[in-house]
Amino acid sequence: MTLFLLTSTTITSPAHAKLSQRLCYSYQTGTFQTALRSNRFHRAHRPRARCAATAASDQDTPRVTSLEYPFRPYFPIYYNDVYEVDLPPGHRFPMEKYRKVRMALQDRIMSIAEENRKVDCATTQQLETTHHPTYISRYLSGKLTERENRNIGFPWSEKHVRRSLSSVGGTVAAALSAWEEFVRRRTRIQTLEQHSLLNHESTSHHTNKDHWLCWAAHVAGGTHHAFSDYGEGFCIFSDIAVAANVLLRTYGEQSPQSMINPLSTIRRILIIDLDVHQGNGNAALFRENDRVKTFSMHCVANYFSEKQHSDLDVEMPAGCDDETYLSTLRHWLRRIEEHNYDNDEDTSKRKFDVIFYQAGVDIHHADRLGKLSITSKGITRRNSLVFEFANRMGSPLIICMGGGYPKGDDWTPILEAHTGVYWEAHQFLSSVRNKS
Repeated sequence: MTLFLLTSTTITSPAHAKLSQRLCYSYQTGTFQTALRSNRFHRAHRPRARCAATAASDQDTPRVTSLEYPFRPYFPIYYNDVYEVDLPPGHRFPMEKYRKVRMALQDRIMSIAEENRKVDCATTQQLETTHHPTYISRYLSGKLTERENRNIGFPWSEKHVRRSLSSVGGTVAAALSAWEEFVRRRTRIQTLEQHSLLNHESTSHHTNKDHWLCWAAHVAGGTHHAFSDYGEGFCIFSDIAVAANVLLRTYGEQSPQSMINPLSTIRRILIIDLDVHQGNGNAALFRENDRVKTFSMHCVANYFSEKQHSDLDVEMPAGCDDETYLSTLRHWLRRIEEHNYDNDEDTSKRKFDVIFYQAGVDIHHADRLGKLSITSKGITRRNSLVFEFANRMGSPLIICMGGGYPKGDDWTPILEAHTGVYWEAHQFLSSVRNKS
C-alpha cells in the first residue's frame, strides 16, 4: 500500500495555497516534494479509566448500555487539573490554564459539570507501549539529569510526576471511552438487525453517520514533543501516542478483543496536529508504523529542535493569516479523505477508525510563542473544518488541548480559544442531534 501525500509543503501566500489545491510539483529547492510513500503510518494495554455511567467496560466483550435508537451523540470530557503543580516564580508555562478552561466550560454548559470525568494516572504498562522502560523508570524516580529536565522545561517533583501520568491517563481514558461506545452502538445495531427488530425506517436511519458520533475530549494533553527516551518542549510522555498504542494493542487486528468481536477491530488511526509547532515526537514515534498516520500543519518559523518527518507535514509561513491557513487546511483534509488507503474498490471501509485532534491554539496572533497571525474567528473555523471532517469520516474523534501561551497578564484570548475548541465541539454535536 502507498500513501500519496506531499511529504513536506511550505505555503507562502493565499495564491500559493490555492495553487497547491490544483497540482503538486517539485521545486529544485525541495520546498514542494511529491512522493509515493509507504504506509508508515504501537501497541497497548487496557487502562482502568474512572468514568461515570458510561465507563469503559472491563469485560471481554463490549457492553451495550444504551437501548435508545437512534443514538444521540456521545461526548464525555475528561480533566486532570486536580494535579496542578506550583512552578517557580516567572516560569513561562501557563499551568493554571487547565483549571481555568475547565471552569469556563462548566460556566457555559451546566451539564458538563456532570459529564466531566476526573482521570486516573496512566500505568507503567500503558507508557511502555510507546516509551522506553529505562526512560520511564528514570523519570518516575527522579533520576533524569539536570540537563534532561531543563530540556523538558520543568523542574522534577513528585507532584509533577502525578500530573504527567494524569495527562496521559486522561487521553487514554477518552480514547477508550469513545471507541468502546462506538463499538457498543455498532454491536447493538447488528444484534437488532439479526433479530429483525429494526423497521425499514430505522434500518435506513442507522446508515446515517450522524448517529455514530462518539467523541471524547481531554482538557489537557497534546504533548506531542515527547520521544521514546526523552522529552522536550514541556512534554514528558506523548499522551496521544500512548492512547493510540493502547487502542491498537487492545483492539488492533489479531488482538484477543478483535477475535471476540470483529466489530471492535481498529485498523488505522489518524493524528491531526494543528499546534503551531510540528508534532515532532509523534512523527518520530510512528515513523515505522503503518497503522498510525501523522498529519502536522505548523509554522515554518517555530521549530526549536531538529525537524522530524510526519506522514504529511504542511509548513505555514510566519505571519500567515486566516485565508491562507484555512484554505490550506481545507485542501489537505479533503485530500486525506479522498485517498484510497487500501487500494481496493470497497468504499464501505472506514479510512480511519479513530482520529486524534491536537487542537493547540498557539497559532493565535495573541500567543506569546507562536508566529502565525490567526484570529479567534479563524481558529473557530479551523475547529469546524476538523469536526466536519471527522463527521464525514464517521470515526470517533478524540480532542486534546495542545499549546497556548498567553502574553503578559492578559490571558483572555488564549483561554477563550482553548475553551472554544470544546464548546464548539459540543455545539457541533448538538446541532447534529437537532437535525436528526
